[in-house]
Amino acid sequence: MIKKNSKNAVFIALLLAPALGIAQSDAPTNDLPNPYMTQSGYLKMPAGRAWGSSSAVDIAPDGESVWVAERCGGNINACVQNPDVNMVMLFDKDGNMVRSFGAGYITWPHGIDVDADGNVWIADGRDNGSNNGPAYGHQVHKFSPTGIHLMTLGKKGGGNGDEFFYTPNDVLVAPDGSIFVGEGHTSAEGSVNRVHKFDADGNHLFSFGEWGEGPGQFRQPHSLAMDSKGRLFVADRGNNRIQIFDQSGKLLEVWPQFSRLSGIFIDDNDVLYGADSESGSVNPEHGDWFRGIRIGSAITGEVEYLIPDPDPDCSGTCTAEGVVVDKHGVVYGAEVGPVGGIKRYVRPAN
Repeated sequence: MIKKNSKNAVFIALLLAPALGIAQSDAPTNDLPNPYMTQSGYLKMPAGRAWGSSSAVDIAPDGESVWVAERCGGNINACVQNPDVNMVMLFDKDGNMVRSFGAGYITWPHGIDVDADGNVWIADGRDNGSNNGPAYGHQVHKFSPTGIHLMTLGKKGGGNGDEFFYTPNDVLVAPDGSIFVGEGHTSAEGSVNRVHKFDADGNHLFSFGEWGEGPGQFRQPHSLAMDSKGRLFVADRGNNRIQIFDQSGKLLEVWPQFSRLSGIFIDDNDVLYGADSESGSVNPEHGDWFRGIRIGSAITGEVEYLIPDPDPDCSGTCTAEGVVVDKHGVVYGAEVGPVGGIKRYVRPAN
């Protein structure tokens, strides 16, 4: 649904809709089959360590090992209060932890991307606060697969305006090495909401978007994905839609049918997986939509399946906020909580 603040904005949006491919129906896509079974506890933490909140999950280049960035057994400030905890973790195909790293670099892991070389990119969406030593946070970090720190984007402790970032949400590395970052973890009017593009060496190229509800504007560009055509999909969570751009920032399409997405992933076959963790429970204005993971086509926009929230009566962000799928078609959902951790969704063999 595209809501506007003025009659002029409504007129402009309707005028542009046919050219941009804006979907005209915002009816809830709730009546869809669910061919998946839910599994909990497949990824196993070491003894004595409990799962906290997570919105960051991705698959290694082998197609089946799973990377997770978890918030140190809690959520807000847990990694600041426990600075020696490694929050970036690799699990093998059987769910066993292989290695972990990241302590001292990251305050609140929010988004993740594993590039074609296996490097792990983390968007750190907060800072360590004024009473916790020298400022750090609000950055994007690149690590080697073994945890060697390779690159940082953004000012330590954060920045606004011409500086960046303030609450970066997600990072995506394109096939040519270009880096995209979605910035702005709030829908508050006038807040910084934009997408940045960097070259492969981390040089800033340009930014696009601003706060707003119109075409090409954002209210929480919360997650990023790219299809086989090289189109950039932005989960514009605060506006309950996906916006699709080319890599120069030109708006191509606007889709409301995948709901209020916190997480988005597109596989090699252009199947789109969208995680709605907030409709109803966190965002009552979107209460007619069921929370869960919607699955459909990144090419046509058709939504085919819905994995509903396993706890539909939950009052928080109980289902997946981050989502990814491995080469076997197994879906992994990263949950902020109140439970937290990772659920696994498996399609039984026929």
